[in-house]
Amino acid sequence: MTQITLSGLYIYPIKSAAGIALGEATVGDRGLQHDRRWMVASPNGKFMTQRQHPTMALIRVGLGEQLQLSAPGMADLALPLEPALEAIALEVEVWGDRCAALSMGSSAQAWLSQFLQTPCQLVYMPDQSRRPTAHGQLGQDKLVSFADAYPLLLISEASLADLNGRLAEPVPMDRFRPNLVVTGCGAFAEDAWQRIRIGDIGFDLPKRCDRCSIPGVDQSSGIQYKEPLLTLAKYRLQGGKIWFGQNLVHHATGKLRLGDSIELSN
Repeated sequence: MTQITLSGLYIYPIKSAAGIALGEATVGDRGLQHDRRWMVASPNGKFMTQRQHPTMALIRVGLGEQLQLSAPGMADLALPLEPALEAIALEVEVWGDRCAALSMGSSAQAWLSQFLQTPCQLVYMPDQSRRPTAHGQLGQDKLVSFADAYPLLLISEASLADLNGRLAEPVPMDRFRPNLVVTGCGAFAEDAWQRIRIGDIGFDLPKRCDRCSIPGVDQSSGIQYKEPLLTLAKYRLQGGKIWFGQNLVHHATGKLRLGDSIELSN
């Protein structure tokens, strides 16, 4: 039997901005460290994503001693990883959830508002902010950052290969913005997984991921296309939703590394 292994690790520090590929990642209480701890929000605190602003894909993020932002036509911006002690406390909204956040300040606000051509701000989720995962599902006692509903998203390479075999122009994995990519299993094998273990960390898979319009956004150009959603709708539509990938909830903290074995424990 082919061993299933971890072949991709990604974080998206700013929700709906570009991701960062990693060789190893730390799993914390809300998912992968730094994943979606920052978010672009409207002046009244409502979350903003590529659904309405596809050019958010062009915002590149660097993480080091500072949070570094770059985008076409913009001067690079460096920000502290966490807001200053005197940062303005806010209440923001993510899919109807109200949660506490801190403003990243006026320079971030001006930079993002200029690039996106609409008033907006950058906010940070501090450790004190408590946002549970999606209600009514396994893992609802767990925390999540500014991700849509669950701490992690997993997709197999075989599932993407199956889709690309049906497309006139293949799409890369970044269209689906996963945290974990696995290899060594069949296409859509992950649909049936209920529990897995990677190293010392156990995960539940409470719900497949229903896809919005973001997979239609070319992450390198910020342009919205009809594919791959049109093709996915022909064979991955169920209950009025298109399904691609599995949401994960973790039950421990620790390290994940490329090449780690995936143990199925359904």
